[in-house]
Amino acid sequence: MAKESAYFQMKEITGTHDAKELKREMETFRGVISVSVNAGKNMLAVDYDNSGVACGTLEKRLEQLGYQVESFKTETHVM
Repeated sequence: MAKESAYFQMKEITGTHDAKELKREMETFRGVISVSVNAGKNMLAVDYDNSGVACGTLEKRLEQLGYQVESFKTETHVM
């Protein structure tokens, strides 16, 4: 199992409703460990097991929900 973190810089996260929706949607993916949303900085952080889900899958779902991802980076954590 390899744990990764994906940090998405979003174009706009508007308030509590968007933050809750993003957290709820990302948590539905098998392998997602935790989700953190910082609406003030338009940032979304997702920790996940990459054997269960890929970063590209997460990004695609964000776009399907109508959010624009401006940039992202990933980090791999050795366990």
